[in-house]
Amino acid sequence: MSGLDPPGADRPDDANRSYDADRPYDADVLVVGLGPTGDVLSALLAQSGLRVIAIDKSGEVYAAPRAAVFDHEVMRTFQAVGIADEILAASRVAGRYEFVTADGEVLIEFDTALETRSGWAENYVLHQPSVERALRARLAPLGVDARAPATLLDLKEGDAGVDCRLSGPQGEYSLRARWVVGCDGAASRVRELLGIGLFDYQFDEPWLVIDAVADEPGDLPQRIMQLCDPKRPITYLKMCANRYRWEFMLLPGESPAEIATDASIRALLGPWKCFERLKIERRAVYRFHGLVARRWRSGRILLAGDAAHQMPPFAGQGMCAGVRDAVNLAWKLGAVVRGEAAPALLDTYQVEREPHVRAVIEIAIAMGRVVCLLDPAAAAARDAQMLARRAAGERDIALAFPDLKGGLLTDLPGAGTLFPQWVTPVARLDDVLGAGAWLIGRDLPDTAPPGVLTVSIEDPVLAPFAGAVEEWLENHAAKAVLVRPDRYVFGAGSAAALAGQWRAMLNETADLPARNLSD
Repeated sequence: MSGLDPPGADRPDDANRSYDADRPYDADVLVVGLGPTGDVLSALLAQSGLRVIAIDKSGEVYAAPRAAVFDHEVMRTFQAVGIADEILAASRVAGRYEFVTADGEVLIEFDTALETRSGWAENYVLHQPSVERALRARLAPLGVDARAPATLLDLKEGDAGVDCRLSGPQGEYSLRARWVVGCDGAASRVRELLGIGLFDYQFDEPWLVIDAVADEPGDLPQRIMQLCDPKRPITYLKMCANRYRWEFMLLPGESPAEIATDASIRALLGPWKCFERLKIERRAVYRFHGLVARRWRSGRILLAGDAAHQMPPFAGQGMCAGVRDAVNLAWKLGAVVRGEAAPALLDTYQVEREPHVRAVIEIAIAMGRVVCLLDPAAAAARDAQMLARRAAGERDIALAFPDLKGGLLTDLPGAGTLFPQWVTPVARLDDVLGAGAWLIGRDLPDTAPPGVLTVSIEDPVLAPFAGAVEEWLENHAAKAVLVRPDRYVFGAGSAAALAGQWRAMLNETADLPARNLSD
């Protein structure tokens, strides 16, 4: 391995270390952290031909479940990575999601089994360790150099790369990467080294999370519920297979250590009449909060996933947001490394993703404020108002996330929306057309922009989907659509104009001003 210092070798102090501009690269991208965000980012980067080194401080996938839900867009990403079948085996369609009163009356209900623009069900419940193992197993066949355990100690950026000091089983060593992405979680070492602060939404609630296996489910509900009881708010989830989760809000004066004891858990689960037949896999107290890093890029170093933002779990979007980061960032890093775009293209990453993340956090906090009321009078007023609005056909909260705006998007019809993936009994659109950007329609230019696949509406390969594509184009009054590699629409219009705008915007990113939406 290039750049390896033998264990025990003398090294200069940090203050005396200098960046060596002539040193060869060990990787195009170093990914720090191999949770779902880092796994997906590493896989997508490798699929696009980049040399990737990925590290994680733990030698094994974390054995206990953490994330509970992922959505259709993330399933579409798993499909792109090539592990859809493995993920389906480790998950199930989520079904109903209800917010109910202490008396069991439904305040809000979501049907999460609906079909979507991605060609998958709206939401799935997962067993995260199984999902992570499937992702991790995919890395080596794609050529990712995954190193675990390995810990990031230090970073030093230069004009053309980043010198990284790591520690592994054989001691400390260094490597050089063109780019570094910190996917290393809420306590991100990368974010700490960059000195990046966090915007705090001032929503901070401690909850006890219990994950358990029940071989005999009995009468346990087979759905997902928020029990909005002012005596103690509770989240309940039927996970996949024989797994179940409860989350109990801590009340004022309760300590994390006391509430996590067997005696306390037995009492909390008493109304569910299931404690004796449960095998508890995890008990932990978490603080549910909303945080956003003030900068997601510092030169050649970027943040993604929980390193860039954290959110309460009520919308089931924590892991999803990290995967969306990875998808948005992967194709842009690929374009920069291949010389198809200026490095300033990476400034569009936060410009596009932060407003979406903030919208999701705010929805999750709104849900949390519905759930977390402890005052009985306020809870009774909430119930009366929400039940009246429900009876009138109104909905207090909608799981509707915004389209992307700004960044590398036009102001043409469809721009920033997720392009549909149509599905036939034998094929899915993404599998047929493959990775990269697509320019689909009529009157296509003779020469496509770099990395863009041009597909005529009359091309036989598109035949199973031609009617649906035609309808989409007609609805947008366009002859063609340019779909970005992350499957968001760049714009719809004439093919020649779209190709020209794509080329121009990639070239003009050098003049794009960096935006910090958190300040």
